Amino acid sequence: MLASTKVNLVTLSLQTAALVGESGSGKSTAIALLERFYDPSSGRILLDGVELPTLKVSWLRLQIGLVAQEPVLFNDTIRANIAYGKQGEASEEEIVAAAEAANAHQFISGLPDGYNTVVGERGIQLSGGQKQRVAIARAVVKDPKVLLLDEATSALDAESERVVQEALDRVMVGRTTVVVAHRLSTVRGADIISVVKNGMIVEKGRHEELMRIKDGTYASLVELSSTSR
Repeated sequence: MLASTKVNLVTLSLQTAALVGESGSGKSTAIALLERFYDPSSGRILLDGVELPTLKVSWLRLQIGLVAQEPVLFNDTIRANIAYGKQGEASEEEIVAAAEAANAHQFISGLPDGYNTVVGERGIQLSGGQKQRVAIARAVVKDPKVLLLDEATSALDAESERVVQEALDRVMVGRTTVVVAHRLSTVRGADIISVVKNGMIVEKGRHEELMRIKDGTYASLVELSSTSR
């Protein structure tokens, strides 16, 4: 279970919690806090009832897989980029299994050099959707207990988003997942959706519950999202 008592955000084990809100509302701050890029100045963040600052950062990050909006790939082979998720110690079987889970194995196998393809600086040799699927494979190759998705599909076109979302839906099974999303279509199936505004949670519930709130913030965001397509 993940919890932040300051904003009263609770995620039960093996469930998916989503944070939504306008840009600058404070959603991505939660991801940074969970990974302990910095610690909260007030309030608490707990993992299975244990305060995060008491946990060793290196151990904590081994339990967490992160997929961000802009994947950072190294100028190395696809194999090495995926293996990096397990500190370079992943076996060939683990790398291929992670790629299959991430909907990446088929396109990788279709490349002339396959897993030995060098992706270039920041993955320039790959499309946006391909880069993101390699990033998902890297995140899951170490079989993390917690998955953090920070705007993971927001920079993709519709077709790439569909393929990547299919991969995310697959790798989220059996894991505690925290999703930060601007595209609300990606969070409708979450077990709990928290709406963040000015750094505070103003609404919380499942998609259907939030849509029933008259003049609600979430319902307004959904309407705005649908009209802007």
